[in-house]
Amino acid sequence: MLNGPNLGLLGTREPGVYGSKPLEQIVCDLKEKGRQLGVCIEAFQSDIEGELVSKIGESAGRIDGIIMNPAAFTHTSIALRDALQAVDVPCVEVHLSNTHAREEFRKENMTAAACVGQVMGFGATSYMLALDGLVNHISGGK
Repeated sequence: MLNGPNLGLLGTREPGVYGSKPLEQIVCDLKEKGRQLGVCIEAFQSDIEGELVSKIGESAGRIDGIIMNPAAFTHTSIALRDALQAVDVPCVEVHLSNTHAREEFRKENMTAAACVGQVMGFGATSYMLALDGLVNHISGGK
């Protein structure tokens, strides 16, 4: 689980847009759901693009899938897109809000095409839906 810039501020940052649940609680909830599904979840958040790129690079051969909320990097980061394309690890992109229903600049997405799927607009539940989809994808839809 990779989380981009400002997501460490969840719970206090624009709760009307992003919800009132802190990232730490979202991580705990996702780890619990992972346990129920028989998968282990590692979580990492950074406001630094290069740290996220490095985590993606380190994932090859080590993990089975990525759930990533690139946050503002969604709209700008060719580096994240290139990193996702460089590793053979499926990724589901997550957004708490529906970015298509927001400001015009948020409709530009640099990372989604490098992902197997995208979940957005359901608040913290978007992460849970992404985990279900990713586990299903990895298991071949079984």
